[in-house]
Amino acid sequence: MKGWIAIIIIFLIVCGIVFYNKILSNTKPKDNTNKNSSQQINIQGFIAKSKLLGNNITASGTLLAAEQIELHPEVSGRVISLNLTEGKLVTKGTLLLKLNAADLEAQYNKLIVQKDNQEKIVNRSKTLLKTDNISQQDYDLVVVQLNSLLSDIDLIKAQINKTEIHAPFTGVLGLRNVSLGAYVDPSTLIAKLQQINPLKIDFSVPEKYSSSVNEGDKVDFFVEGFSEKFIGKIYAIEPDIDALTRSLKIRAFISNPDSKLHPGAFAKVNLNLAEIKGIVVPSQTIIPQTRGKKVVVSKNGKAVFQEVETGMRDENNVQIIKGINEGDTIVTTGLLFVKPDQVLKFTKVE
Repeated sequence: MKGWIAIIIIFLIVCGIVFYNKILSNTKPKDNTNKNSSQQINIQGFIAKSKLLGNNITASGTLLAAEQIELHPEVSGRVISLNLTEGKLVTKGTLLLKLNAADLEAQYNKLIVQKDNQEKIVNRSKTLLKTDNISQQDYDLVVVQLNSLLSDIDLIKAQINKTEIHAPFTGVLGLRNVSLGAYVDPSTLIAKLQQINPLKIDFSVPEKYSSSVNEGDKVDFFVEGFSEKFIGKIYAIEPDIDALTRSLKIRAFISNPDSKLHPGAFAKVNLNLAEIKGIVVPSQTIIPQTRGKKVVVSKNGKAVFQEVETGMRDENNVQIIKGINEGDTIVTTGLLFVKPDQVLKFTKVE
């Protein structure tokens, strides 16, 4: 009896092993012999070719006055004369403000009288010297006294000049901040003076354009509130590139005869450079990477992800500086589904 039980147990174990192997064979994944290299995808392509590429730069700019200063008095004093017509044009040299200088002017007049008297003494001494009635030393002494008076007069004149503010250039006055009779000191802002014809415009371009921008190049720009296009001319370029922004600062002059443009306004600048010839591909073929950029190139009928270096670009095309050659076939559609070494079938090649 025990022998039969043992035989039955062994039989059940064998049946269990066979049944388990059967289940295991049914659940085991099938071997996919169709690898990426044998899979085929229908896509469109573009043959890389050399062509002229528009070299246009768009930048943000700021309008600046050709010359601008803040008017401050050099010395402290009370305002006795004001010639500040706000918002109006003043010519160079116009007296804009005068402080009380009565004490200095009195000293000046006194020195003028002393100078005139000393000049007479010098002239008499010169005549006496010719007849040997005075010594050379006595004559030199009166001349020194005259020169000393002249120096004192120059000093007083300089002090009087500091009580006056003259327009250093022709420009438009801003809003004044003082009134007649006010006591002011060198920290007091009287008004601003700006030369607004011509105007300057400052803007920056990426460092890769540094060799393409030259003095004398023309720029066109648009200003908020005006539909017309304005034209400027580059006259100065910063000699160094900003290390933080990796950009080059440029300054241009623009004519403003009607004074309708104002310093501080924002301007959208367009700089049209000479067209360049190079290998170009459509913009949509570029695949951004964490570091760098790639395109999919067809080599021997299979997809190859090629790292490239790009240059100029326009609305539709990108210049390829490094990575592909003229005549290479670049994938333009289905980039999300293409895998390395995948067989490619082009339905259309431009």
